[in-house]
Amino acid sequence: MRLSFLSTAIEAEPADGCARLGGPIKFLGIDTGTGGTRAVIIDEDGLVIASGVSEHVPFARPHPGWAEQDPVDWWKACGLAVRQALQISGLRGDEIGCVGFSGQMHGAVLLDAEGEVVRPALIWCDQRTDPQSGALAASPGTDRIIQLTCNPPLTNFTLTKLLWVRETEPANWARVRHILLPKDYVRYRLTGEFAIDMADASGTLLLDVASRKWSAEMLADTGIDRQLLPALYESPEICGKISSSGAKATGLAEGTPVVAGAGDQAAGAVGMGIVRAGAVSVTIGTSGVVFATTDRPALDPRGRLHTSCHAIPGRWHVMGVTQAAGLSLRWFRDCFGAGPEDGRDAYDRLMTEAETAGPGAGGLFWLPYLMGERTPHCDPGARAALTGLALTHTRAHIIRAILEGVAFSLKDSFTIFGEMNVPVERIRLGGGGARAPLWRQIQADVYGHSVELIEADEGAAFGAAILAGVGAANWASVEQACEQAVHVRQELAPDPETVALMARNYVLYRRMYPALRSAFAR
Repeated sequence: MRLSFLSTAIEAEPADGCARLGGPIKFLGIDTGTGGTRAVIIDEDGLVIASGVSEHVPFARPHPGWAEQDPVDWWKACGLAVRQALQISGLRGDEIGCVGFSGQMHGAVLLDAEGEVVRPALIWCDQRTDPQSGALAASPGTDRIIQLTCNPPLTNFTLTKLLWVRETEPANWARVRHILLPKDYVRYRLTGEFAIDMADASGTLLLDVASRKWSAEMLADTGIDRQLLPALYESPEICGKISSSGAKATGLAEGTPVVAGAGDQAAGAVGMGIVRAGAVSVTIGTSGVVFATTDRPALDPRGRLHTSCHAIPGRWHVMGVTQAAGLSLRWFRDCFGAGPEDGRDAYDRLMTEAETAGPGAGGLFWLPYLMGERTPHCDPGARAALTGLALTHTRAHIIRAILEGVAFSLKDSFTIFGEMNVPVERIRLGGGGARAPLWRQIQADVYGHSVELIEADEGAAFGAAILAGVGAANWASVEQACEQAVHVRQELAPDPETVALMARNYVLYRRMYPALRSAFAR
């Protein structure tokens, strides 16, 4: 139910400098993704008014396993996306009461004393830091790092990228005065403040996740200067205001408050209502993520899952990651095409083709390790594999095997949840994997659990806008905001016969990586 007294209270006494507006307050969420920037405007009831999108220049791959982007391109895309959203909504910049941020996690944006970018950012999927990860695993040691940060030393985390630059580009490292993550660079350009939220900071390998503070021990063990790191905030906490240059670039009003926001997974979970223990989301984009809220910093001692602070103060989450989830299907499309052109979207054509293969893909299996793997193998050297091919198989079987293989990979996270006693009461689907009816059904059948779809399919930008509304005191808490703004539009049940088949095939799928691991290593 709408708590109308909250909006009245805001107009009478704005929170932390929120602009006094004559009419209802609107909130803006900005998501700095890998492929582009998305800006979403919601009203005081959480309804989406408008959105804008601006694509990024595709990330560069100077060498195999490398992935870099120019942070300035993100900033330009932010201005374009925000202006587009304002134009579509018909709103003026001063009608936005607060701004929230989200973005791709684990990146390393390095700035000099003048705030200029030192080198292209190493982004989340960059795999060049295997030597640095190995060195950390040896000293201070994997067990100690998990104890200090709740996470193992993987190539994806920001710290390994910092060590790579320090060791291989000493001249660049000597210029570094500020370290930011992708969304935090964009917010710096918007506000002039160096800030980060607890959730995104959890992906740096420098945060004491249990205590929600920078880890003095990790900083000392790795020789990273605390002065290089931004100030820490909880996700709904206001951490700056839009500067004159930020206003000029975006069309927003100078002085508009900005909250810390969250990394894309935590913000996306907020946008899907994954805010209490027992609620789990599965999001398939370029990567695939299984995200479960917890009331405590639940720890996998083997480091197969990531444990992080949630975007909700006093809550945490555990997260499993498949590196190449939607990317597996895009790889197939780019290499082998989407079939005869008939005016439909390429992915719709692929799904129609896959439907003809039937559950189980005729005994064909896909291991989606195109970019190494995080959960459950923590192996940057893992490689994708298509196994079980016979003369009778067609393109349709291969596409179906890719869809099922990605779902099997995500099921690995549920298997670990069971080992850790993390409850799974409801599963909500998001991302591209939630838009295709076939992939939705495959997921329900593989997980052996009903799945839910929500009404607002705006991703992490929607969650960032909700966090902005909480920061502006439109809602008393993130939980209250989600109760009002997030609604289930459909529930899909698994098919019992197919569930049994997928359970048998999952057992076979789990045997394949161990059988191929020695070949991958060579």
